[in-house]
Amino acid sequence: MKNKFYKKKFSPKKFEKENRFQPAEQMTIGEILSNPQLDRAIVDGIIEKIAQTKGPTIFVIADGTRSLSLKGFQKPGERAYPEINEGDSVRAVVEIGEFKGETEGEIKKITILSDEEKKLMQKRIDDEIIKRAKVDEIPFLVESPILNKLRILFIKAAREIKLAVLQHRPIIVRHHNDTDGYSAGYALERAILPLIEKEQSSDKAGWEFFQRAPCSAPFYEIDDSIRDTAISLRNVAKFSNKMPLVIIADNGSSPEDLLAIKQGKVHGMEFIVIDHHYSSEDVITAEVLTHINPFLVGEDGAKFSAGMLCTELARLINLVPNIEQIPAMAGLSDRIEIANPKIIEDYLNIAKKEGYSKELLMDISTVINFVSSKIRFMEAREYMEVIFGEPREQQKKLVGLMAPYIRRLEEKGLTIAKANASSEKIGEVTLQSLDIENTFGFGFYPKPGMCVGMIHDDLQKTKNIDKLVSVGIMSTALTMRATNGANFSVHDFITLLNKKLPEAFVEGGGHKNAGSITFVPNKKEEVIQMLKNFIKSR
Repeated sequence: MKNKFYKKKFSPKKFEKENRFQPAEQMTIGEILSNPQLDRAIVDGIIEKIAQTKGPTIFVIADGTRSLSLKGFQKPGERAYPEINEGDSVRAVVEIGEFKGETEGEIKKITILSDEEKKLMQKRIDDEIIKRAKVDEIPFLVESPILNKLRILFIKAAREIKLAVLQHRPIIVRHHNDTDGYSAGYALERAILPLIEKEQSSDKAGWEFFQRAPCSAPFYEIDDSIRDTAISLRNVAKFSNKMPLVIIADNGSSPEDLLAIKQGKVHGMEFIVIDHHYSSEDVITAEVLTHINPFLVGEDGAKFSAGMLCTELARLINLVPNIEQIPAMAGLSDRIEIANPKIIEDYLNIAKKEGYSKELLMDISTVINFVSSKIRFMEAREYMEVIFGEPREQQKKLVGLMAPYIRRLEEKGLTIAKANASSEKIGEVTLQSLDIENTFGFGFYPKPGMCVGMIHDDLQKTKNIDKLVSVGIMSTALTMRATNGANFSVHDFITLLNKKLPEAFVEGGGHKNAGSITFVPNKKEEVIQMLKNFIKSR
C-alpha cells in the first residue's frame, strides 16, 4: 500500500493542460484580434446576431472596435444560453481559438450587464464608432473648383458609409449599366469591401453585407427598389441583419428616382446619391443622407462623370490601389473632354503613371459596355474585377482578346446604322433619325444609345456638320445627341412635351446635349413631330 505522502509522477502534458490559461484580462475585441497568441479574455459587447448550428450556438458580439463570433455549446443542435437574446449587452469570459482561419471565442461564462453597466458600455461604443468613422481629409487626385465646392458633401458621404460598415449595416450600391456607372460602382466596391471584411473579421462578410448591382434604366426605378427592399427584409428576418444603406451612383438625382427612394425609406433603408445628371428641380436632397451632384453647387454635370466623382469619394473612404486610373476611363467614356478637357488631361496623366494608356482605357471601356449588355442585372463581381485589373495580367489578356472582336461589332453596327439613317434640314440644324427597332434585331450590339452616338459622331466628321441633332427612334422611347451649335436642350424638350403633350406621359433625362425619354406607344408620331417643332423654334 502506497504511503499517503506518495508523490505522483510529474506529467508535463497534464500540467500544461491544467495551467494553460492565465487569469482572463478585460479586453476590447480589437485588442483580441490583434493578439494571435492570446488564450483567454473577458469581453463586453452587444449581441448582434444569434445563429443555431447543428453543433454550437453562434453569438456575434460587437463592441465598437470590431466584432467576434462566440460559440456556446450545450448539446449538438441545442440552443446554448437561452437567456441571452439579440440586442442584449453582455460580459463573456472566452477561450480564444481559430476556426477555418478566423478567430473566435468559446464561451466559458456569460452574463447580462446591469442597466448602469449597459449605459456606460453603449457610450463607449458610440464614442469609439464616431472616432473610427472620422474621415481623413486627403487632397483630391486633381485640382478642381467643382470638387472643392462639393468637398463637404464628399466628407459627409464618406463618414456615413464608414458608419454603416462599423454598425454592421449592409450596403447596396446601385449604378447605371454603362462604363461610367460600372466605374462608379466598382471604385466604391474596392474601397468598402476591405473595410467590411476587416470589421467583421471574415472574408465571407463581403457577400452578406455588400451588394453592387446595375440598373438598366437611367434612374433608380421602383422595380429595383422593391427588389432591394424585399431581399433586405428577408435578410432581416432570416439573419437578423439591419436594413441597408443604398448608394445610388450615376443615377438618383431626378424626380423619377423619388418614388423608389421613398419606398425604400418606408422600410428603414437610407440613401446616398452620387450623380452628375441635371434635374430642373432638386426633390432628392431632402430625402437622402447626402446628395452629391455638380448641379447642386451651380456647376455643369457634363464636366464631371459619376465614375470620376465616386473614385474621389472612394479614396476618402479607404485608400486602396488600382482605382486611380478609373476617373480617366469613366470621363472618356462619358465624353467629359468636350466640356472639361483640362480635367481629363489631368486624370489621364495619373492613369499613365499607373500603366494605363488612353488606348488601353478606351479598350477596357469597350469591353465593359459590351459585357454590361450581356450580364444585364447580374452583379458578376469576380468577372468585373478582372476587367478592372484584378489581376492586371488577366485583364490584359481578356481585353486583348475581346476588344478587337467588339470593335468589329461596332463597325458593323455603324455601317448598318449609316445605311438606314435619314437626314433632313430644319432651318440651320440637321436632324438625323434612325429607326432602331426596324434596323436592328433584339439583343443586337451596340446598344441603341451607342448606335446613335456613333452615327452622330460620324456625320460630324464626314460632313463637317456643326449644327446636328441625332435621334434613335423606338416604339416607346427616343435617345438623343446634339452638338452645341444646334442650341438643343434635352431638359427643355421634356418640359415642352409635358406642357404641350401631357397625354404622352413623357419621362426621361440626361445632360443638355445627350439624353433619352420614354412615352406611351400611341403618341410616338406626335412626339417626333414635337421634336421637329422644338428644333425649329430654337
